[in-house]
Amino acid sequence: MSNVNVKLLSKQGTVLPEYKTSGAAGADVCAYLPEGSVQIESGKVAIIPTGLFFEIPQGYEIQVRPRSGLAAKNGVTVLNTPGTIDSDYRGELKVILINLGEKAFTVNNGERIAQIIVAPVIQAAFEISQTLSQTQRGEGGFGSTGV
Repeated sequence: MSNVNVKLLSKQGTVLPEYKTSGAAGADVCAYLPEGSVQIESGKVAIIPTGLFFEIPQGYEIQVRPRSGLAAKNGVTVLNTPGTIDSDYRGELKVILINLGEKAFTVNNGERIAQIIVAPVIQAAFEISQTLSQTQRGEGGFGSTGV
């Protein structure tokens, strides 16, 4: 287990990420909306603050992913999933939600809006090459392996 330092925007109303079960891969993050709530109309996007600032260890990232319950029940998901928080970012985690549902969705203060996963990162050394090794798939792209 790696430790991740978290700074809270406010001790009142900011919720620390939490794993809801012992086998959970993702920790839930909550909206920080001390002024009330945000309504996301159908087809619209909203950036929701969490009040959380992270000090992610070098060699790791935090991935921001949707909560399946919000997606299945309301059509609300994270737009740029998975979103990446780099280890050198020190700003507030804000979650980009999109409402793909048929009716408006209200995000309330303290409501679980996404989940985060701490994951290792490998930085590659990119090298120019005139040729690439051959594979069975080759250049087959979208749909090339069948239905």
